[in-house]
Amino acid sequence: MDHSTIAAISTPMGEGAIAIVRLSGNEAIEIADRIYRGLHLLKSVDSHTIHYGHLVDSNTGEVIEEVMVSVMKAPRTFTREDVVEINCHGGLVSVNRVLQLVLTNGARLAEPGEFTKRAFLNGRIDLSQAEAVIDLIRSKTDRAMTVALNQMEGRLSKLIRSLRQTLIETVAHVEVNIDYPEYDAEEMTQQLLLEKTNEVKIEIEKLITTSKQGKILREGLATAIVGRPNVGKSSLLNSFVQENKAIVTNIPGTTRDVLEEYVNVRGVPLKLIDTAGIRDTEDVVEKIGVERSRQILNEADLILLVLNNAEPLSEEDEALIQATKQHKTIIIVNKTDLPQKINLERVNDLAGETPIISTSLVNEEGVYRLEESIANLFFTSGIETQDMTYVSNSRHIALLKQAKHAIEDAISALEEGMPIDMAQIDITRTWELLGEIIGDTVSESLIDQLFSQFCLGK
Repeated sequence: MDHSTIAAISTPMGEGAIAIVRLSGNEAIEIADRIYRGLHLLKSVDSHTIHYGHLVDSNTGEVIEEVMVSVMKAPRTFTREDVVEINCHGGLVSVNRVLQLVLTNGARLAEPGEFTKRAFLNGRIDLSQAEAVIDLIRSKTDRAMTVALNQMEGRLSKLIRSLRQTLIETVAHVEVNIDYPEYDAEEMTQQLLLEKTNEVKIEIEKLITTSKQGKILREGLATAIVGRPNVGKSSLLNSFVQENKAIVTNIPGTTRDVLEEYVNVRGVPLKLIDTAGIRDTEDVVEKIGVERSRQILNEADLILLVLNNAEPLSEEDEALIQATKQHKTIIIVNKTDLPQKINLERVNDLAGETPIISTSLVNEEGVYRLEESIANLFFTSGIETQDMTYVSNSRHIALLKQAKHAIEDAISALEEGMPIDMAQIDITRTWELLGEIIGDTVSESLIDQLFSQFCLGK
């Protein structure tokens, strides 16, 4: 581990009331003292206190900034190193001048995620908790934030450690009986071993079951709004966003490109994609938009297919209903404020099990039922973020699936009557895979790759 003192801007770039430059390392307080002028030297103050003063360029004597400096001494800090946070005025020029002053006085610029990486390497948090930090920063809904907070607090870590402890105790019993048969150790029979491995398998399966919902809360649903021109797709986008993001006219073909916007629907983040109306057209630009719309159909997690209540059901409408039946789809019959011309019986026949919602987006009618239908489609039993241990990270999900296969191989070997020490190989493999989730059995290259995804200053 590199023990040099690192520094970075920890607040977003741009104009604001304050900005923060953070230092961490053995020389963090010493470096800050070189440029800080206040009532006391920072090395003499109590830990976890904040102090008013000025930053001065020691070479020129020029006052650089008026600041408040927080001093936090090891080991009671995020990185378990001495940490100094310089609170200065927000603004590109002021915060960059402070950072440059810190760097010229002995600190080096931190790499992306290096503060959190040091917290991990110094044993302050495990790898799953470290990854939850970036999930928390990127949360788009309250529920997604709660899932990330639970993981940061170690809820997933505790469960994984408990499963690994069960496995290692099981392996230890096996090894005692193999290596020291003369001792009167509790015999690890195949039946007892089967019970322990099945217990672990059930818990892994529970985590995998919730992982789909957890991933949705973390990453959101790519939601494509599709339909023929002028059925109300852009109006639906505007209704969700509560803002006129898309141009709405009664002229077919107004939307010629793909518009994207994130919205929060019942705690579920949706990445709404308003597509060009799908129809045959000779317009070159519109034709490109239609092709993009068809491509998005195959990539979306959820499709909102909009039909026009005030027009007869067309061949294009029927083709779209058929094309979307293999996907998670909700059919929206819009413009119910106008006289009905669509054949609803035909729509119901074509839709099969696909939910159908009637709306009048002009009058904001049916939007509540639509939101409820979206939530029910992916969270049939509701979203219980307070009491559930959700797995939302793709790396964790992949490792859990590998661990499930490994423990199933061990169970199969035992059920087929193979020697216990043969099943031990798969049990040990399960233990190692679970260890990769929390970072106990993970390579240095993977650690570097994970933390490179973080922003500077975190």
